[in-house]
Amino acid sequence: MVKKTRTPQRREDSLSRDRIIDESIALLDSSGERGLTFRALSERLATGPGAIYWHIDDKSDLLTAACDAIIARTMSAPMVSTTPKAAIRALALGMFDTIDAHPWVGSALTRAPGQLPMVRILEGIGQQVRALGVPDNTQWPVVSALLSYILGVSGQNAANAHLARQSGADRGNFLDEVAAMWSELDPDEYPFTRSVAGQLRAHDDRVDFLAGIDLILRGIESAQDH
Repeated sequence: MVKKTRTPQRREDSLSRDRIIDESIALLDSSGERGLTFRALSERLATGPGAIYWHIDDKSDLLTAACDAIIARTMSAPMVSTTPKAAIRALALGMFDTIDAHPWVGSALTRAPGQLPMVRILEGIGQQVRALGVPDNTQWPVVSALLSYILGVSGQNAANAHLARQSGADRGNFLDEVAAMWSELDPDEYPFTRSVAGQLRAHDDRVDFLAGIDLILRGIESAQDH
């Protein structure tokens, strides 16, 4: 009796755009953008590249779709916020934590200006800025300032954390080394940097991030009072 040759299980029948995106997110989280290839994705999905191309145009489309899925989850997360200010703080912190957990999201957003992932964030911030009573003619610069701060700081924090993981550096030891170096700078040329060297050792990135959001919110309130 001749045994049948077993072939790898193929799952085109259950393949969907959502499944492709979910597996892409897993690849991006584990291997970064370089690890996201149609070959690697095909292996995870037990299918051929052609089946994936039926749902996805190219890698750029795939990266944007994966980014949008993450942003959609973040923006739809329930927030117990009684005021627009609290909602903005919660939204900002949600984005900070999201980009920290998925470092590739920051760069993906910069490659998709004007597309749905960015629009979701823009709309979320914009609705709360309107609820704050900001005049129509100043809503755009206010939203832009918040958006730039949230994405810029979150992206830089994620990049720093990713670099530390790649080099195997311990955050505490790294900050101690930098603080020690700052303490030895010329006091006449770098008086401020020397003065905050001690604070660097114990600072909390999330707390610092929210302090910046609060500064912007206070600036909005101040501008409305004049």
